[in-house]
Amino acid sequence: MHAIILAGGKGTRLRPYTTHIPKPLVPLGDTYSILEVVLYQLRHHGFSSVTLAVGHMGHLIRAFVGDGSRYDLQVAYTDEETPLGTIGPVLTVLDDLPEHFLVMNGDILTNLDYSTFLRRHAATTRPVTVATYHREIKSEFGVLDVSEDGTTIVAFREKPTVQFQVSMGVYAMTREALRRYTPGQALGFDTLMLDLLGAGEQPGSDLFGGYWLDIGRPEDYDTANTQWATMAPILLPHLALTADALAQPSAAD
Repeated sequence: MHAIILAGGKGTRLRPYTTHIPKPLVPLGDTYSILEVVLYQLRHHGFSSVTLAVGHMGHLIRAFVGDGSRYDLQVAYTDEETPLGTIGPVLTVLDDLPEHFLVMNGDILTNLDYSTFLRRHAATTRPVTVATYHREIKSEFGVLDVSEDGTTIVAFREKPTVQFQVSMGVYAMTREALRRYTPGQALGFDTLMLDLLGAGEQPGSDLFGGYWLDIGRPEDYDTANTQWATMAPILLPHLALTADALAQPSAAD
């Protein structure tokens, strides 16, 4: 099984943490970077090879990960000279990929079983399957439904809760679904979804109920570090990490 990890973004929303280090390499506690967690997880779930799509400060990621041997993975790289979006980097290596493969952001923490997710996708005829997560937003205000001319209230809801499913930033893809695009072009996940829906090729949704944290903002990163001692044994059970050991101060402290 093969995975493409998107690690080329500038991490603007996570500044100042990403001023001098790419977002996938920001540390969690005193143990691993986000990217290391992902690499260890992929190997644990049976993946043997990974392509890292790098761009901003990509040389640091190359120096840190190397050929992937310390993670027991074969790691290759593809470079973005200009931003290509979420799916654009995949197009540049499409001919080298297996029929079904994983694409994921390099800044998420989850205990999703990546191999089971990919196998479920491969057992369908879907062009793409998106790992999704349940979210809800509670309004701070009473919501009014009004007529088209805006003069009449037709319904009222006091501080309603809106429920929906969001993308986790993990996608199982079938190679042929991307053949219509030209390698080197910028292609976002949003465009891919709209193109597939417009062509009547409905993507799949695989709802996940475990742990998921998208580390996009400083408050998300703070949450990840606060939860790290508890979550590390769950995210990396095969490394025999214990919450007590992770909670101990480092020698530097």
